[in-house]
Amino acid sequence: MSEISATQLLGQIRSMGRELQPIQSSVEPTKADFNELLKSSLEAVNEAQREAQGLKVDFQTGTSDKSLAEVMIASQKADLSFRAVTEVRNKLVTAYQDIMNMPV
Repeated sequence: MSEISATQLLGQIRSMGRELQPIQSSVEPTKADFNELLKSSLEAVNEAQREAQGLKVDFQTGTSDKSLAEVMIASQKADLSFRAVTEVRNKLVTAYQDIMNMPV
């Protein structure tokens, strides 16, 4: 076995590090408006709730070819997304209250 000196190893790490540097793009990344981001998230949750409710009704009436597992998965996805939005709302309210309670 050949031994690798510390300087050789350091040189290899530096050369690999240069290769891994991200390529600088001339395109400026888009900055999403928080209001629009929140609105689109709420719309997505609403759509998931509607879809899950529709699948439930279709399954109960027998007009759907979806299995019970697919209906339950859609229902759980809708519930999970609703819970996530609720947590985000709770964090926003807490942050707002903290800001309003700061001494001026």
